[in-house]
Amino acid sequence: MTESLDVSGYWETTGAAKAFTHPLDRDLLAAHVPRGARVLDFGCGYGRLTAELAALGYPDAHGVDTSAALVRRGRAEHPGLSLEHRQALPLPHPDGAFGAALLFAVLTCVPDDVAQRAIVAELARLVHRGGVLYLSDVPLQNDLRNLERYREQAERHGAWGVFEIPDGGVFRHHDPDHLRSLVTDHGFAIEAERQDTVATLDAHTVERLQIVARRVG
Repeated sequence: MTESLDVSGYWETTGAAKAFTHPLDRDLLAAHVPRGARVLDFGCGYGRLTAELAALGYPDAHGVDTSAALVRRGRAEHPGLSLEHRQALPLPHPDGAFGAALLFAVLTCVPDDVAQRAIVAELARLVHRGGVLYLSDVPLQNDLRNLERYREQAERHGAWGVFEIPDGGVFRHHDPDHLRSLVTDHGFAIEAERQDTVATLDAHTVERLQIVARRVG
C-alpha cells in the first residue's frame, strides 16, 4: 500500500523559490549522531541541510522531497548531492537503512494528522534500532499575530493552529505534546529537547521545538 505525499502544489510554484531558514543545531546533532552515520534528510527541499550535513562529516547524507521543483533547484545548486523526488510512501530503501533521519520544518507543511503519522512511521521503518530521529518544528505560538490567524482560520481548516498565508501556503503550528506523541508512538524514546527562536520563510520570528529521539522499538 502506498501513501501519497503530494501535500500542496504551492511547493511546485511559489514555495519552490523560498529561501529556507530553519537552522540545524550543530551541537545537538553532534551530541547524538556520530559522524559518518548515514542520514536521511526527509523533506529536504533544495538540499540546504543535506549539503550542510555532508560538510559536517556526514558524507552519506541523502535528501528526499515531494516537490519536483525544489529537487531540481537543489540539484542545480548542489551538484553531486543525493536528492530524490518522491511523492509516495514507502520510500525505496530497506528497513533500517539509515542511522539517523532529520525532519526539519516538515510537519508544519503537512497539516493532516494521518499524513504526519505516515511520515513518522516511515522514518521509524528506515532508521535502524539505536538510530536517531532529529525533529525540529514550530509549536503553537502565543503572540497576537499568530493567535488572530489561528482564531480566524480554525473553522475553515478544521483545526486550531492551521492557517493559510497570503501567497497560498498552508501551514500548521502544533501542540508540543502532539509532536512528542508522534515520536514516542512510533518506537522512539526522547533523549533531548531544546527550544529557541528562528526566522520563518517570510522573515517573522517564531519559537521552535527540537526533539532528538532514539529508535528503541
